[in-house]
Amino acid sequence: MILADYIATLRERGVLRVVTEPISRHLEIAGVLNAMEPTPVLFENVKETDFRVVGNLFCTKSQIADYFGISVQDIIPTLADAIEKRSPPEVVDDAPCQEVVRNNVNLDEIPILVHNEVDGGPYVSSGVMVASDPEYGQNLDFHRAMQFDKDKMVIRVVRGRDFHKFLERNGELDVALCIGNTPEVLVAAATSVETGVNELEIANALRPIRVVRAKTSDLMIPADSEFVFEGRVFLEDLHDEGPFIDLTETVDVVRQEPVFEVRKITHRKEAVWQALLPGKLEHKLLMGMPREPTVFRKIKERGVDVKDVYITPGGASWLHIAVKIQKHNEDDGLRAIEAAFAGHRSAKHVWVYDDDIDIYNEQEREWAMATRFQADVDLLIKDREPGSSLDPSAEPGTKMTTKVGFDCTKPLVTKGKSFDKAKFPVVDLKRFIGE
Repeated sequence: MILADYIATLRERGVLRVVTEPISRHLEIAGVLNAMEPTPVLFENVKETDFRVVGNLFCTKSQIADYFGISVQDIIPTLADAIEKRSPPEVVDDAPCQEVVRNNVNLDEIPILVHNEVDGGPYVSSGVMVASDPEYGQNLDFHRAMQFDKDKMVIRVVRGRDFHKFLERNGELDVALCIGNTPEVLVAAATSVETGVNELEIANALRPIRVVRAKTSDLMIPADSEFVFEGRVFLEDLHDEGPFIDLTETVDVVRQEPVFEVRKITHRKEAVWQALLPGKLEHKLLMGMPREPTVFRKIKERGVDVKDVYITPGGASWLHIAVKIQKHNEDDGLRAIEAAFAGHRSAKHVWVYDDDIDIYNEQEREWAMATRFQADVDLLIKDREPGSSLDPSAEPGTKMTTKVGFDCTKPLVTKGKSFDKAKFPVVDLKRFIGE
């Protein structure tokens, strides 16, 4: 689906706020998006550009589920099924993302946002990077990109990820940075799968997509993207990258990172720029949610009857995991904790709950920990192992941290008071207090 079509659907349903007053891409759009979160907002009159800007489209699991026409509880099985049953997308020659071809690159004409006063420059934060390796084929991933010249950006390349491996193996790479995508592409790009898996095939399994050959390389890119920046990334050509607000809402450090030379820009005639606020709900959701099926699968492989997994926004949608299980053995909770850490190695704290707890409700999670957890028997400590580079409290350079798991499940055999919440009568309020 073209993003503009989805925006039109939101407008028809009355859930999109439209800003027609002149507004700047420098801080002002980000300020409005932050104040309006999670309401989707379309900006029709951006001072520095002819293009419109939209943001806050996919801030919650409900918004993602609504897009796919499923329930929130169906997200994990739907994504897991797409990973297992991935399929090649349709290849087309005529694509919306190439309706306009700009051979003379001037990034100043594009509404790349400055989100925060600390930012090192204008940042692309919603861009999906397409790259390829002669042995492993194509890879899709998120990489933030900071503009520092009219035709140059600097890319934050996280060490250990596929793109970093490809760049180290080849020295330089043709890339396409695609902006303005719907959830099948966004979610697929954020999944954690084996090197060599083409995430566009996962996207196609979620909902059929089309791909087209890039103008300057043999890369196959999402045909319905709003904008595509084509060019080349150089491993040894480095530039300051940052500061920038990362997933934990803290300010990331300045690093020397590879330069992205933008050689061509293509876009739709009526292209809409997709904004994504760094460190806020949409950023968190698109980072954390696609890791949940991996955690779910690991727990299931350990023989635990897992019901749901939630990488929580309060834990920056990266460092904290809540797990719901149907307990059959006394050690199921602790085994689920170990499996969750194996499924998401950046996780720092894991909580496991019974299936009567709503893991999306913070009050219920806290209640379960208060009434069902005893630290001397239900606490699992994993001392000093690599965690996440996003955690400011981890040891700088090594990412070493102490990980902790909390088994908040009730014992199978109750020896004292009941662990269950008492239930109150359910009545038809209309009978007593009217509408």
